[in-house]
Amino acid sequence: QVQLVESGGGSVQAGDSLTLSCAASGRTSRGYFMAWFRQAPGKEREFVAGIRWWSGITDYSDSVKDRFTVSRDKAENMVWLQMNSLTPTDTAVYYCAAALQVSKIAAGFDYWGQGTQVTVSS
Repeated sequence: QVQLVESGGGSVQAGDSLTLSCAASGRTSRGYFMAWFRQAPGKEREFVAGIRWWSGITDYSDSVKDRFTVSRDKAENMVWLQMNSLTPTDTAVYYCAAALQVSKIAAGFDYWGQGTQVTVSS
């Protein structure tokens, strides 16, 4: 079992930056693939970024590549999503998720946080 708790969401202006945090607890030593998803109203949950726990190799969706950075601290069991140059299209509930295998679809993830709202106004 892994428990995930996100924090750091909020309301910002277009062009601003925001950093989301995900605190992981439980059996994190299994080496999960940690990811951030987001879900806007009326839309499906979509993959944003992910990081392999042990190697640190990262993956990004095309829509956030070069703007967002995912990172982790193995000792602190923390995962972050640094978001720069935010636009209103980034408005969504952001979720931290963990999977035993690398995946970019929500169904591939075993554990989810409760989500944190990010609102970007123009």
